[in-house]
Amino acid sequence: MLALAENTSLTPQLGHLYVVATPIGNLADLTDRAYAILAAVDLIACEDTRTTGVLLTRLGLHRKLIAYHEHNEMGKAEELAELIKHGRSVAIVSNAGTPVLSDPGFRVVRACRRRNLPVIPVPGASALTAVLSASGLPTNGFLFSGFLPSKSVARVSFLQKYHDFDYTLALYESCHRVNKFASEIVATLGPGRVICIAKEVTKLHEAFFVGLAADVEARLLKTSLKGEFVVLIAPKDFVP
Repeated sequence: MLALAENTSLTPQLGHLYVVATPIGNLADLTDRAYAILAAVDLIACEDTRTTGVLLTRLGLHRKLIAYHEHNEMGKAEELAELIKHGRSVAIVSNAGTPVLSDPGFRVVRACRRRNLPVIPVPGASALTAVLSASGLPTNGFLFSGFLPSKSVARVSFLQKYHDFDYTLALYESCHRVNKFASEIVATLGPGRVICIAKEVTKLHEAFFVGLAADVEARLLKTSLKGEFVVLIAPKDFVP
């Protein structure tokens, strides 16, 4: 029988870092616990203060924000960890979804762990797990590689390296490159490889393109390529 914790966890504790997942599109996906933590921590470290500011405004919250992103995270991680060490409660969020997964956050978590400070996950929305759960591709094991390099030769090299990988490959891709990447999959892994390309998950224009790589590539050519994309590639011998 599932044991559920009492709601005491809704109150942030002093000297703790909270890794808080925020919606990837649908505001209703924010958990009660995430709302409570964001409403009460001393400080929210976010990837973009404007984006998080909009979210907080829609939630009716007015909180102190500090920018924490790929360009300043090395210095800010130590600063935030010291604040936590001296008793402040801090939440870290990304622009959307779960922090640290192809988003800033790793360094501040590491800095806190090095100081033996409590790091508390507040789980919620994740584009990666959302697409895996709804794709119909194997999920008994997968390799998540975030965003591949912008150079075509590097992406092709990755596909060649994992041509015979036994588990599903999971990637994020830019709207500017997703068509090109689909073509590279067809050329490198073959037109019959089963893939899933999902866009704008939980948003108004959510769409899943699942099937043989050549068919998915053709369908992409007929759709708007605005938005965020997740790409899954099934193992070579997978039959849908």
